Amino acid sequence: MTAHILVVEDDENIARMIEAALSIGGYSSKVCADGLSAVGEISSGRYDLVLLDIMLPKMDGFQVFESRGDVTTPVIFLTAMGDVPNKVKGLRMGAEDYIVKPFEAVELLARIEVVLRRTLKEHTTLSYGDISIETDKHEVTLQGTPVLLTPKEFDLLVFFVSNIDIALTREHLISRVWGFSFGGETRTVDTHVQQLRKKLHLQNSLVTIPRLGYRLESRKEP
Repeated sequence: MTAHILVVEDDENIARMIEAALSIGGYSSKVCADGLSAVGEISSGRYDLVLLDIMLPKMDGFQVFESRGDVTTPVIFLTAMGDVPNKVKGLRMGAEDYIVKPFEAVELLARIEVVLRRTLKEHTTLSYGDISIETDKHEVTLQGTPVLLTPKEFDLLVFFVSNIDIALTREHLISRVWGFSFGGETRTVDTHVQQLRKKLHLQNSLVTIPRLGYRLESRKEP
């Protein structure tokens, strides 16, 4: 399962650097440039990890952390504030780690891997509306009824559910689900998407993006 990471950083150049590092590490990401917007993103519960700057417009990183409510998404502070009191404050608040800028991409990826290895191992069940996915058992149910998927259909479903509301190209799906060595045509993706729509009633939420690929949209509460 690909981890989805929220990057809360107002410096555009640093944000781009972090995004590039995360892409190299195989993670998907979204950038948020101010603290107030970050609270809404974190509250959505769609992220596996938050990389949170402290010096932010509208609301600083410590305030963002305290405004998360009941959301338990792990947080790593990324900040130029390297003095001991701020480090202690961040860690005592419950952050998983505190990384001082500037930092090397390899260090960032290593710290992320440690946190995700610890936090994701407990999350073997994914859900999307009335669909439940047991990743360890490779089992899928729809309204409690088992649904039989092929291995690639299962992997594709997990990837979509792990990247909700993100536009995914056919080429990206092939590289992440079938592997970079896959030599088939992109219509293979289309065939598998059609099967997922049919088997799991996703016709209205797994949408086609013309000339690009697909996006699994958030389920709206009735």
